[in-house]
Formats: sequence, structure tokens, C-alpha cells
Amino acid sequence: MKMNRIGSPLIRLARRGYCFSGAAGSEEKIVASVLFERLPVVVPKIDPVVYAFQEFSFRWQQQYRRAYPEEFHKKHEPRGKGDYQIDYVPASRITEADKTNDRRSLQRALDSRLYLLLHGPAYGAPDGKPVWHFPEKIYGTEETLRKCAESALESILGDLSHTYFVGNAPMGHMVFQPSDSAPDFPPFKRFFFKSQVIATNKFNISNCADCVWVTKDELIEFFPEQAEFFNQMIVS
Repeated sequence: MKMNRIGSPLIRLARRGYCFSGAAGSEEKIVASVLFERLPVVVPKIDPVVYAFQEFSFRWQQQYRRAYPEEFHKKHEPRGKGDYQIDYVPASRITEADKTNDRRSLQRALDSRLYLLLHGPAYGAPDGKPVWHFPEKIYGTEETLRKCAESALESILGDLSHTYFVGNAPMGHMVFQPSDSAPDFPPFKRFFFKSQVIATNKFNISNCADCVWVTKDELIEFFPEQAEFFNQMIVS
């Protein structure tokens, strides 16, 4: 399997001559897949090493900070009757979905990016069996490959009102060749487009047997053979 990153935009596929392999009459399909991403909701926890450095840096600066007159500090003291204090209680970073490991919910892993996976028929799946895959569609009559990706995502969400596609170009692609399990299956290319969740924490996902929202590490567990590719393509 050959795996590549794409650097130049693929805005319009006006000519599809390159979509055919050397054998006469055997068309090489193009599949548009969507990496649908929910950005972190809360600030990720600071790494202990980074926290230790910040603590050391603060203490070091305090040793050599400029000394201000006492009158200056008094100006920042509470001024009396008009003062009030807000009792701030931070919300828990662990949700009910985290406690029950409910991967169908967007209300989990709030400090991480989540990615949508679907379970059902997918192009290129061995024997046509249901597999875990990204929202996808075979490129056909759409004006651009991005339009095809938008159509793939819209087919499971119903509309794109709470989505944002990042750029017109795909973020990467994979080339699939006939395998031992499907030697007669023609080769095809799968292009990945990034889209992000906007202003919602729930979707009514349809046209699939099941769906999950997973972190990058969890996503790679679903695709162990493509782990290197997804590690390079997905920057978390």
C-alpha cells in the first residue's frame, strides 16, 4: 500500500484521464472521505515537565523582579463596601460519558480532539462486509472533489449547518491496490478532507449501523495497518 501526503490544492477535476489504469476498460475509482473533527472543549492538562518549568521560571523571575513602593501596592487592595467576590467552582473535566465509556457521545474526552467513525458498508471492504470507516462517497458528477466530500458528510448528518470544511484541498490520500482477500477488486484512491464541528454537541447521525467519536489514539486502534499514515496526517 502506497501512502502520500498532498501539498498542492486539488480544486477541480475537470479532466479525469488519470483515473484509468493501464488495462483497457478498468476504471480506477476516487473516493472522498471526511475526517470529521471535534476540537477540544476545555484546555488540555499541562504536562508535568512543562508545569515544573513554568513554576521554576516564575520563582526565578520573582527573585529579580522590580521592587515597587508600598503606596503602589495599596492602590490595588480592596476598596470596601463596593467590593464583591464571585465564588467560582470549576466544572468537572470528567463527564458521565467518560465514566460509562459512551463513545457515541460528543460529551467525552473534553480535552482532546474527537473524530467520527461509522460502521457499515464501505467501498473496498472485503466481501462487502460492514467495517468501521470515515464518511465517504465515490466521486462522480460533482463539480469538485470537495463537493463530493461535502455530499458524503451531508448524507449522514442531514445538513452542514454545524460543520466547517478546512480548505479546498484534501489533507492526504491513500492508494489501494488489489489484496489477497480481494484480488479482483480494482485499485482506487481515497482522498481525505478535514471538517470540524461548529456550535453543537449532538448530531442525529443516520445511514449507518453504528457510529463512535474517538480520540486519535483510539482511532488508530481501528486501523492498525494504516497507523503510520494516520499518525502523520492527523496532527493533535
